[in-house]
Amino acid sequence: MTLLSKLLALFPGLVVTLALICFIAWVMTKAWWWLLLLVLIIYGLPLLTYRIHQLFYPLQPGLSYLVGKNYVPWWGTYQIQLIYNTFPALERLLHFVPGLFSLWLRLWGSTIGQNVLWTPSIQILDRGILHIGDRVIFGHQVTFVGHAIKPKRHNLLLYVDRITVGNNVFVSAGVGLGPGVAIADGSSIPFGKKVFPRQKIGPKK
Repeated sequence: MTLLSKLLALFPGLVVTLALICFIAWVMTKAWWWLLLLVLIIYGLPLLTYRIHQLFYPLQPGLSYLVGKNYVPWWGTYQIQLIYNTFPALERLLHFVPGLFSLWLRLWGSTIGQNVLWTPSIQILDRGILHIGDRVIFGHQVTFVGHAIKPKRHNLLLYVDRITVGNNVFVSAGVGLGPGVAIADGSSIPFGKKVFPRQKIGPKK
């Protein structure tokens, strides 16, 4: 593990610590700027860090090994997003404002179309590599995983790829979408289906 990998592993703890400091300061002083700073740390700091990280270590689709001397950009992006995977309620709050969750994903680098319906229980592990079309509906507890890891030759093989969902697609509850998945326009994914890495799905005829 490189030095940068070790430093970014501390990032989730840093965000939580700063957020707790702001919350305690707000409770003690009732000053509104502490509350504002709390919101900026929770939502702004990880996003800003991710965008800066992308400038120097852009996340590229493909295969790589996790164990070695070279820095793996996916590791850094995963650590930066870890607070939302650990505390999903932070992103579920965004669903109260129509269109805000789609905007949130666009800020991370994803392409999100118009009139996309996200249920609050959506789980997205890799926020910057989604390509979602127009008029798409995602049901309860749909999971997006833009990476896959498996042991290989005394190492860990990492596969990262974009998840693509076309226009006018209906994704039922409990569906899992893996890296490299491509769902064609007009498709309907049944309840609980696991769409494995690099699988292509077309509309039913």
